[in-house]
Amino acid sequence: MVTFETMNELCLRITNQGAGDFVFTKAGAFIGGECVGAKNYTFTKVMLGPQEGFGQALLGQITRRLTGENLPLMKVEFSGDSVTYYANDQQHVVVYHLMNGESISVESENILAFTRDCKYGVRFLGQGVVSQKGLATSTLTGQGPEAYVAVLVDGNPLVMSNIQSGSTIEADPDATVCWIGADPTMRTDISWRNFIGQSSGESYMFEWGPQSHATVIIQPMERVSGVDLSMDGSRSGSRPSRQRSLF
Repeated sequence: MVTFETMNELCLRITNQGAGDFVFTKAGAFIGGECVGAKNYTFTKVMLGPQEGFGQALLGQITRRLTGENLPLMKVEFSGDSVTYYANDQQHVVVYHLMNGESISVESENILAFTRDCKYGVRFLGQGVVSQKGLATSTLTGQGPEAYVAVLVDGNPLVMSNIQSGSTIEADPDATVCWIGADPTMRTDISWRNFIGQSSGESYMFEWGPQSHATVIIQPMERVSGVDLSMDGSRSGSRPSRQRSLF
């Protein structure tokens, strides 16, 4: 049995009971652990991907390379009761327990860990002309009672939901970490001002309408992405993504 919980906002605690279970985590994210007796957990780099079978794993790696959804992972295998801790560059950690059949769509660079009861995949949203965030997204779908996902957020997360209110939600794709529920549409607002470097900096948005029910997690820090449309070479983003590995 494996459970996830957030510790001190910046750390993931994974509690394992028994032998034979495993989880996937961001490569190099382990920061500490304890168990009774000798060490009873091991780390193995995932060469292709978390999918079952060589063919699916290879196809998954090719898809991630083509879409930019790079996912450097390691497999943590447990042979006894233990508690292990994971973190990444002081980013905040949010844990979500997926129900059976429920899916979370998340940027691959924001994935910290997930259990074996989560099925991983990459989906094309068929959107995103200016923003590179929107062409494809990683998905994790619950397929058992222990479907836990831990995501990374730069700063304290902002959670927005229109499930009860039926309101319209808009979010900057470069600040969107993940969502649970309906996929967004991409709304663009491009005019002649973009081409002379006088845009508002908000030329594209994810939008969930009143009938597109979702819970969205947003971080107070934007990534740099998208296409440079201005004459002065300025970009609408503010910083590079911290993910570099192409494994």
